[in-house]
Amino acid sequence: MSFTDLELENCCSCDYISVYDGSSVHSQMLGTICDFNNSTSLAAYHSTSNYMTVLFRSDQSVVSRGFRAMFSSSLASNQGRVDCSSDNMNIVIQRSYLISMGYDGNNLYLNDQHCRPQVNSYQVVFSFPINTCGTQRMFENGRVEYINAVRAYRTDSGEITRQSHFLLHVECRMEQDTMVQVMYETKDEGNGTITGTGRFNSTMAFFTNSNFYSEITQTPYKITLNQNMYVQVRLRRSDSSLHLFLDTCVASPSPHDFQTRSYDLVRNGCRRDPTYYSYTSGTSSYARFTFQAFKFLRAHESVYLQCKVTICQTSDYNSRCRRGCRTRKARDLGSSQESHTLILGPIQLKDLEKPDEKVAEKEEIQAKVEP
Repeated sequence: MSFTDLELENCCSCDYISVYDGSSVHSQMLGTICDFNNSTSLAAYHSTSNYMTVLFRSDQSVVSRGFRAMFSSSLASNQGRVDCSSDNMNIVIQRSYLISMGYDGNNLYLNDQHCRPQVNSYQVVFSFPINTCGTQRMFENGRVEYINAVRAYRTDSGEITRQSHFLLHVECRMEQDTMVQVMYETKDEGNGTITGTGRFNSTMAFFTNSNFYSEITQTPYKITLNQNMYVQVRLRRSDSSLHLFLDTCVASPSPHDFQTRSYDLVRNGCRRDPTYYSYTSGTSSYARFTFQAFKFLRAHESVYLQCKVTICQTSDYNSRCRRGCRTRKARDLGSSQESHTLILGPIQLKDLEKPDEKVAEKEEIQAKVEP
């Protein structure tokens, strides 16, 4: 709780406010405020529970404006929650909590007043695309944050009110270095299952050619040596204010270890494999590149790709997306960007018959037909 405006009689024994850490004036006192001690009027007071008691005392002399106080609280998990998927934000608030605050679910709205909830007997639910309903996107300490607020219409009138001002801040923080996996079952002949961990809406996939129209859905992706591979990494929801830059891409025989035995295609934005070619990176909401399948596959049944991408604001001219190939570590220019790691695979060589096997098969056939 913080006091944002204060005008009392200039007499601390006449007019004052006391704040207690609990449900009564018998709880521990957090502090006393009066106009004589106005320098502390903007101090914030924190309770150790979901109760705080404020006592205002005024005598019969001198009339002043009084005071204005604001308070905020964090909802317990059984009172409300917010969930963010790749495209949507879902806000769930228990009606029992709203009723205790003097509100009904039908009073609520978001930053965009046209966004209203669905109300049932127990819960009030907002479900909407994450970039709508007045949601603001911010970059804070290198991560992307989506912010909105749940508000309520008040029904008070006159000079005073006994109904709390309802304002619930809602925030989704996209996790840094999120692992988004596109994993194909190695020995499963059915359709591949796409699974994801992390909350940012990034995807990575193989395509058939440089037009990037037809996505590869084969499970696993069977290829031949020196075949051209076409890969696209993109934000699931296109956003002109965000750019995606391909920083590093590494191949490994294991989807869990890209350190022990690995092969670099590109690192720190610099090409490491001679067949690697970037079509676009750092100038739009997607990155595209190609490379040739390599002999690394000869010694391993499967190969996976791990690519680290950076997401930057389009308007940030000092961002990592603008600097391209970086041969050495540059000093931090104060830009904010989000880093994500994606894994794609496995890639496997097509089953080719060995010459010795063909000869043995021919001899077996001849042996069967001889008398």
